[in-house]
Amino acid sequence: MVKKTAFLFLLFVIAASPAFSVRGDNLTLKIAVMGPGDQLYFWWGHIALIVEDSSANSSYFFDYGLFSFDNDNFYYNFAFGRLLYSCGVSKSDRNIDNYIRTNRDVTIYTLDLPPEVKLEIRNFAMLNVLPENRDYYYHHFRDNCSTRIRDIIDLATGGQLKKEFENTDGGFTLRNHVRRHTWFSPVIDWFFNFLMGQVIDRQITIWDDMFLPAEVGKRIENFWYTDANGNRRKLVSSVEIVNRSKDRPVVLEKPRKQWPRELAFSLMLSAVFCFFFFLQAKNKKVGRVLAGISMSLSGLFFGAFGLLLYFMALFTNHDYTYQNMNMIFCTPLLLVAVPFGICYATTKNQKKLKGYGELLRFIWLLSVLGVFISMLIKILPGFYQDNLTDQMLILPIALTFTLQPNGLKETLEKYLPLKRFPFLSGGKNGA
Repeated sequence: MVKKTAFLFLLFVIAASPAFSVRGDNLTLKIAVMGPGDQLYFWWGHIALIVEDSSANSSYFFDYGLFSFDNDNFYYNFAFGRLLYSCGVSKSDRNIDNYIRTNRDVTIYTLDLPPEVKLEIRNFAMLNVLPENRDYYYHHFRDNCSTRIRDIIDLATGGQLKKEFENTDGGFTLRNHVRRHTWFSPVIDWFFNFLMGQVIDRQITIWDDMFLPAEVGKRIENFWYTDANGNRRKLVSSVEIVNRSKDRPVVLEKPRKQWPRELAFSLMLSAVFCFFFFLQAKNKKVGRVLAGISMSLSGLFFGAFGLLLYFMALFTNHDYTYQNMNMIFCTPLLLVAVPFGICYATTKNQKKLKGYGELLRFIWLLSVLGVFISMLIKILPGFYQDNLTDQMLILPIALTFTLQPNGLKETLEKYLPLKRFPFLSGGKNGA
């Protein structure tokens, strides 16, 4: 109740200022663009509208990216893609000081708008932060703090911003933009890349690019529009660099290829796993134990992420995970490898050992086939997905568990006459 009363009082102070009743001559509108921060949800930057009133000597910060972990059922709603965000207003100095203190880039763009337009935008922003209007369902790419500011600028220019950029190719996909900001953290980079489906691998327009705060700043800086009187005006009259962060990872101009790193890592792991099977082939108990544990842990890793992927793609509102070809080769079925791998490592019965080995090889064979199917399906129109990184991570490991030397020989001995393949059985050609 105290917070609500304070909020309403703040709006009253703004509305009661002398500039509220005039044409907006005393108003100055600015766009504040903040660079990436430390927390994951700040990696893509932030943006806000600043409204200054010279007659009241005030400056207010309209923020469209507010949320709280204390909201009712926050984590449950987050899991299902129902992210409730809010618009809020507070004093500008306090916000800017906080971004400087937390070592973030801060750039402020002053807008050149007619007085009546500035007044219209100020009133529009005030309506946005009213309790009945301030909440909205956040979307990472289509409705966030940045797209809301972009739309306000479009309103201020009579729709000319959208008209200029809605059909102009931006040169990137949404996945490219995400990875430009996550490259420095291999684990997070892979995680987001894995979860995002083919729906974000289409080329997008500059208008769509402006889901990122920095893209808004980049595009408005040199944008010209025609005002109601037919005059051509440069939208941004001045740019002020308030702060530059220090020792923070840069945002890449274009994303780096990730798959060579994942392939190298996977090949290294596969070499270790092959060594375990080599020890097993030499009748070393430790080899069998390590081989079983490696299949179990690998099944746990890929199966758990497969389960998460299926959940997000089938049961949530996270639409950027839809139509994900990773579901073909990284499935919850791999979790079955967990108990079978443990049994493989611990059993002393040779017949059971062969049985567990065949089941495990079959499970991993499905993943191998899934990888090749997902590669071939990219040829079809509308089925392309930039998931080579994920394919290269799982393929060498799955191949190792499917074609591990002693396992391959056992399987061929059971299902094929090896005398037709002497190079596999170690025999010689003869009558």
